[in-house]
Amino acid sequence: MKLHVLRNVTNGKVLASRVARAGNPISRALGLLPRDAVSPDEGLWIDGCAAVHTMGMRATIDLYFLDAERRVVRIVEAVKPNRLAVACRSSEIVVELGVEPQTARSVSIGDQLALE
Repeated sequence: MKLHVLRNVTNGKVLASRVARAGNPISRALGLLPRDAVSPDEGLWIDGCAAVHTMGMRATIDLYFLDAERRVVRIVEAVKPNRLAVACRSSEIVVELGVEPQTARSVSIGDQLALE
């Protein structure tokens, strides 16, 4: 699977340098489930998504819900394994990243994110 850099276009900062794009039903269904751990520098970009679950996961993750313009509309930090659902109705994309303090990651509601 090809890895991308995830950048906060609003402030120019790189958020993670090893982000995969879930481009088919299998990669969307599996997501990060098979992973024992997810570092803050890695994650998954899921197109056409407004909700995720962490059932069966072994890693805690941060979630970024993006609208159609790729602007952050909701941030959910440190989502623990085995959570049934985390959703955002206005979301078109969900980005799952390894846990890192928000102050270190520098992302705010309204920021625009992009894969490079």
